[in-house]
Amino acid sequence: MRENVLDVLVYLFENYYLDEDAPPEPDRAELAAHLREAGFAEPQIERAFDWLADLAERPADGDPDRQSPHAVRVFAPHECRRLSAEARGFLLFLEQAGVLTPALRELVVDRVLELDEADPVGLEQMQWVVLMVLYNQPGHEAAYAWVEDLVLDALEGRLH
Repeated sequence: MRENVLDVLVYLFENYYLDEDAPPEPDRAELAAHLREAGFAEPQIERAFDWLADLAERPADGDPDRQSPHAVRVFAPHECRRLSAEARGFLLFLEQAGVLTPALRELVVDRVLELDEADPVGLEQMQWVVLMVLYNQPGHEAAYAWVEDLVLDALEGRLH
């Protein structure tokens, strides 16, 4: 059995959001049944649905006047324990490239911390969370497409 909430989220994202042939918006009960058939446990399925619902309710609207382009994000010790150096570096890269705003970066960090996984979140996991956050933020379609190309090209390169 797969016991990781992020595994459930990635599975959903790959099979329902990225798959152009998938039904537009499958029913939650139907999705849960499909996830159980795929080997995911009920508690992780429910936590994944809750995580997605929280994401949908949290717009990344920050006050642009309070966000200095010269500010530096310092991660708290508990965040450093949860986010690998590579994951933090990826966030910095995306912010410096203009893909993530400070508000979006904070939403990504919040969503990663909500996963409450035992192991630190690595680069690949962070890439998936960034994709999910950008996918759910209206007005950030170009940023989503840029990160999607970056992430999926990297994944395809590893598979071939």
